[in-house]
Amino acid sequence: MDIHLIPDAAIPAPPRSGAGYRLCWRDGQGRPQAAACVIGRGGVIQDKREGDGGTPVGCFPLRRVLYRPDRVPAPVTALPVAPLAPDEGWCDDPSHPDYNRPVTLPFFASHEVMWRDDHVYDVVVVLGHNDDPPVPGLGSAIFMHLARPDRAATAGCTALDPADLRRLLSHCQPGDRLCVPAPSKD
Repeated sequence: MDIHLIPDAAIPAPPRSGAGYRLCWRDGQGRPQAAACVIGRGGVIQDKREGDGGTPVGCFPLRRVLYRPDRVPAPVTALPVAPLAPDEGWCDDPSHPDYNRPVTLPFFASHEVMWRDDHVYDVVVVLGHNDDPPVPGLGSAIFMHLARPDRAATAGCTALDPADLRRLLSHCQPGDRLCVPAPSKD
């Protein structure tokens, strides 16, 4: 199944908020499903670069789901699921050999902490963006995760409300992809 990101004028989108988008997919019976989502502060971009805040254009496989076992139950999905641990991170240093790979903390190159104080990574889907193999500087840690309560823009990921992400995951299978189209030029 392909999960499509589409602009949605019906969703209020303050400038640079990352709001104003929807994910659309079909459930196991072929019925259309949709959920409001948030994208990166840089908008949808074709030429993704590390740190630009953009949500990259392309179709990205859903690799696996991670979750905070101290906060939430494991999501129900056919995708591979694993609990996070407090010592997990994700390297975002383009000059490091572990760029765009999970790492164990402490880690002395630049990295994202996966065991966050906020709830954004209580459920996180690892997307197959720039990972096979990673090319330094073309973007790291592009996930699908939980939206902040204020629906603030992400650093390039897509984010959904908790109930919507769980609903989406309940329909996901290995091989499914998140598809982000190029922005229209109107």
